[in-house]
Amino acid sequence: MLQVTKIFHFEMAHAIHGYSGACKNIHGHSYELHVTVSAKENGNNYIPATGFVVDFKELKKCVNESVITLLDHKLVLSKEYIAAHTPVMNLENVILWEIEPSAENILVFIQRELTKVLPAHINLAELKLYETRDSFAKWIAPQA
Repeated sequence: MLQVTKIFHFEMAHAIHGYSGACKNIHGHSYELHVTVSAKENGNNYIPATGFVVDFKELKKCVNESVITLLDHKLVLSKEYIAAHTPVMNLENVILWEIEPSAENILVFIQRELTKVLPAHINLAELKLYETRDSFAKWIAPQA
């Protein structure tokens, strides 16, 4: 199977409500997102002109418009966090989620958003989100 990956960077802050460690406090990360897509075909044959699984520019546009612009330089908090810390809701860059904005849940959000906008001829194969240089969460598409 042929796959291609494009890497994106964004800055985002969050806090995890109910967590007993330092992540219970608002803090930020310089996230690195790896988006891997594959052709719908099995990849054993050459790809006719243009020869691309997907144009990297097209993939960049999809990810930037549906994910990066929504999350970059934002503070993502759950309803439970806001209920316990009501003054935070007045900040202009707050995004309110039903769930805790863990790396794993951020990936589920990204997967759902990208599935809506990716071209029909490609599949979302894998997402990898680095919260730090050596810690990441990964989403892998279920095998059909």
